[in-house]
Amino acid sequence: MTTGDADIKIRILSAAKKLFAENGFDKTTVRQICEEAGANVALVSYHFGGKENMFYALFDYYFPNNQIAELDPMQLDPVEGVRLIVREVTNFRYSDYQLINIIQQEVIMNTDRIEKIRKHVMPMWGKLRYWLKEGREQGLFQFNSLDNTLFSIIGTLLFHRNSQYWAILHEEERSSKEAIVEDLTLFILGGLYYRGE
Repeated sequence: MTTGDADIKIRILSAAKKLFAENGFDKTTVRQICEEAGANVALVSYHFGGKENMFYALFDYYFPNNQIAELDPMQLDPVEGVRLIVREVTNFRYSDYQLINIIQQEVIMNTDRIEKIRKHVMPMWGKLRYWLKEGREQGLFQFNSLDNTLFSIIGTLLFHRNSQYWAILHEEERSSKEAIVEDLTLFILGGLYYRGE
């Protein structure tokens, strides 16, 4: 692939991500994506083999799953594992809100495309489950249901705080990403009854 081919491919993916986030997959046409990217419609077939494959390519290109997916969960103690998940999910949420919107739309609509999303996302949540279970067995965490605890943490991390919908409830200045990571970490570890540092 030439540099020009790579450049146009990235422009198409960037346009698709923007439009899918704004309008959803079904309401976005290949023509709209190509207009946004300044590309010929035929290039979608050439580079991706169609709109659906282009959607999947978004996750292959933009989703930062290697850092956590390749990590052996036994390399970290449970507390550090939970801290890692909080930090990385929050960093991702604030660095790529478009892909987050796409994921949330697909999950809410329960589309067939969520299977591809699961391949990228579930390794991370599986490691969180492992660290929660290990933390409970080591006496670091206290909770009754592993499932309820896992889904409560996932909900806390994925909840979209910065949408206009919630603006009426904000009384404080918007926090920095680092402050949000710290607050979420304290909140989650507190909910796990972790009594360490």
